[in-house]
Amino acid sequence: MKRKNRFLAILFLSTALVVGGCGASTSGSTDSVTASTDTKESQDNAGSGDQASPEEQTQGENRSTEYLSSGDAVTATSGLLNSEEMFSDRDLEQEADLTDATYITLESGKDVAIDSEGVYVIRGTATDSSIIVDADSAKVQLVLDGVSITNADSPAIYVKAADKVFITTTDSENTLTVTGAFTADGDNNTDAVIYSKDDVVFNGTGTLTITSTANGISGKDDVKFTGGTYNITSEEDAIEAKDSIRISDGSFTINAKKDALHSENSDDDSLGYIYISGGTFDITASDDGIQATTVLMMDGGTFEISAPEGLEATFVQINDGKISIEASDDGINASNKSSQYNVVIEINGGELTINMGSGDTDALDANGNLYINGGTVDITAQFAFDFDGEAQINGGTVTVNGEEVTEITNSMTFGGPGGGPGRQGGFGGRGGQGGPNGDQSGNADSSQRPENFDPSNMPEGFEKGNMPENFDPSNMPERSNDSENQQNNTDNKGN
Repeated sequence: MKRKNRFLAILFLSTALVVGGCGASTSGSTDSVTASTDTKESQDNAGSGDQASPEEQTQGENRSTEYLSSGDAVTATSGLLNSEEMFSDRDLEQEADLTDATYITLESGKDVAIDSEGVYVIRGTATDSSIIVDADSAKVQLVLDGVSITNADSPAIYVKAADKVFITTTDSENTLTVTGAFTADGDNNTDAVIYSKDDVVFNGTGTLTITSTANGISGKDDVKFTGGTYNITSEEDAIEAKDSIRISDGSFTINAKKDALHSENSDDDSLGYIYISGGTFDITASDDGIQATTVLMMDGGTFEISAPEGLEATFVQINDGKISIEASDDGINASNKSSQYNVVIEINGGELTINMGSGDTDALDANGNLYINGGTVDITAQFAFDFDGEAQINGGTVTVNGEEVTEITNSMTFGGPGGGPGRQGGFGGRGGQGGPNGDQSGNADSSQRPENFDPSNMPEGFEKGNMPENFDPSNMPERSNDSENQQNNTDNKGN
């Protein structure tokens, strides 16, 4: 979230930094972050082939990231989420066992009702037809083998009840489209082409193309992807989940008018996380590229993200992956969305490239703490860093506008385009492009600041938050050690 400061506040921040020393950076401290992960524990049916050691994390189990200080080195020693328990063996299988499969051919105007456990191979083209799974606590696998469904106002696939549903593509092209406004099913606002009230897993070797007038995929529990190719165009979120989104592999091309990936549980702010360990992502979004309420943890994958905000969560942890972000608001934003987690951006590895648009934008914006412990971070931005807590570079390579940096300096200071209110730098500091008496590279000329500059003796107009015309910082009144002169300055102020 941006903190838009009035000019007067910015000015006094700037002058305070001049007196007390410009820039804010920290290093070598010890911090401990404890983050509880609370997801439901699921017992897989041994006869179904879904036999991983516990698939879900135990409810109430605590995971922590500890920072152990050794001189100025601070390293993350454990992940926020238990990556080994994200996916079951059956989740990761890309082909279904068709030994006892049931084969179904679609017909226009007729729904397909599935009410019992099994593997169902679905083929054909239809309009105004929904695949409806209402199977209590059973596991159901839908194998899409050349499916095309176009509906006016209802989901193409609707999971009302199941323990888990697998949606598996064969080596085929599959297309699901909703063209009009969605019609609610009683109390259920079924506003997605694939709408699931229970856990759903996407895998396979084929392609699934989804076009929606609202959300593309909506899951009220966990939504997982372990393989397949997905092309999603949506007027709202492309993929949303209540408890979690988990991705180990797959190819994703997404164009969303809201978020591309969004996980949020409004009833429990310990849930709503996103975990990604692989896959390729080409994301264009009108809001956030990837947003989680609690944790966004990235252990791998290749990402091209173009959005106002690239990544957002309470705790953003990047351990690996190749991530390229083009953003017009924040590149990565850690904000207080959950009371269960500290607000942190933590980069431990991977290759991260952030290109920011002009204006009041931040490449890395932490409404808490910011840590870079490893990896490669390449930033092109007017304002590279914005943080409210502490910030440390303890490893890796960090480059800002082509220049390697070894410490993180907060950007909430003075200097900006055209000499107006800005944030990075100040009198004699590192100013924004075109800042007061700054050259085009943004480096202010410290010789223009009076040696005994006193912020209490500001010229007329500053106390009202206005920039006087033709303001010249070299004409700032000097600090006087004589109390009589100080009183005279006060008496003459505004004359």
